[in-house]
Amino acid sequence: MAAVIGFLKRLNAAFINPPVVPKVSENGTPLKTGILGAANIAPIALIYPAKSHPDVEVYAVAARDITRAEQFAKKHGINKWFGGQNGYQQLLDDPDIDAVYNALPNGLHYEWTMKALAAGKHVLLEKPSGNTAEEARRMFELANRKNLVLLEAFHYRFHPVIQRVKEIIDSGELGSMKEMQFVLGWPKGFVSDGNIRLNYSLGGGALMDAGCYTLSCARYLASNDPTAIVDAKTLRYPKDPRIDTATSADLLFPPSTPGGEPVKVSMKCDMMVPPRFGIIPRPEGVTVHIVCEQGDVHLFNYTMPVIYHYITVTPHGGKKRTEKVYSFPPTSSVKGEAWWSTYRYQLEAFVDRVRGRAPQTWVTGEDSIQNMLWIEKIYEEIGLGSRPQSSFQLFADD
Repeated sequence: MAAVIGFLKRLNAAFINPPVVPKVSENGTPLKTGILGAANIAPIALIYPAKSHPDVEVYAVAARDITRAEQFAKKHGINKWFGGQNGYQQLLDDPDIDAVYNALPNGLHYEWTMKALAAGKHVLLEKPSGNTAEEARRMFELANRKNLVLLEAFHYRFHPVIQRVKEIIDSGELGSMKEMQFVLGWPKGFVSDGNIRLNYSLGGGALMDAGCYTLSCARYLASNDPTAIVDAKTLRYPKDPRIDTATSADLLFPPSTPGGEPVKVSMKCDMMVPPRFGIIPRPEGVTVHIVCEQGDVHLFNYTMPVIYHYITVTPHGGKKRTEKVYSFPPTSSVKGEAWWSTYRYQLEAFVDRVRGRAPQTWVTGEDSIQNMLWIEKIYEEIGLGSRPQSSFQLFADD
């Protein structure tokens, strides 16, 4: 019963009735943030987390359709909205806005992040950072030149549960790593015809959407980049064979200990997992499994752990244990509550960096560039090629 009550409390505080705190900033006024794109992800990624952050105000939203922007703003208590052909630019031109959350489709990330940075706004950028590694490189170079914060929103990295898994691996408790498996998928019907994930020109594809998580997590836990792609396979979208609806890849990573064997990594992402017996929805799962010399580690639900997750550690010849990590240890100085979502932890880090404080953890620009580079390499291996690079030019020499 206690577990059920805890689940309901976390769910309510994170996604239904987030706690609201007064906006009190050491800088005088809270960080006024605008949202580019009235996307479905925006409430859980920014609006709900901002309610409990004293130094963040969701100040404005922009959408192509001004009616949609107005409806979205009124629904979520946002005072200002922009819409129409120039709506996005009007939001960027607002001098009161300090930072922007770019929730636009993948294919628009580059153009509107570059424009936001050029307008002097810090940017929280939805993953993947762009359609190509070159786009990512240009965005982070501009952010560095303008001394602005740009963060690719790999929100799972900021939650204590994935950090605990890495701590177990890095401690050497189970010896060196031998293999890792990553799975992320959704039941068929979650992504339907017309969804932007199936639009090639907007950077669609399973590897771009779900796969960028599996690749990022593999690189994070390995503390390294792959050295080779052993094999890669894909299922193509019948209505547009340039789009992958599912992709799997076998990779090699450097040994986790000096002189050891390369770490074998398998990753699978699927946007259309077929139902069991043709009728029962079958989620593919959100799992990480690590095989080490002296035992295994298994993590369930690293992308939305606030709802529910578990880590199982199974030492060879030892006693199996289960851990749940909803917040950092009480002895830690790191902020956090059991009901904080990955997005709430991420927002804390983003604001810390904008305000000149050192965040608890961070996703660097180089990390984001490398993740896109290996996405492109896998696409090349399966014969689909990179998603189309943006033709937008901020400067004449771009």
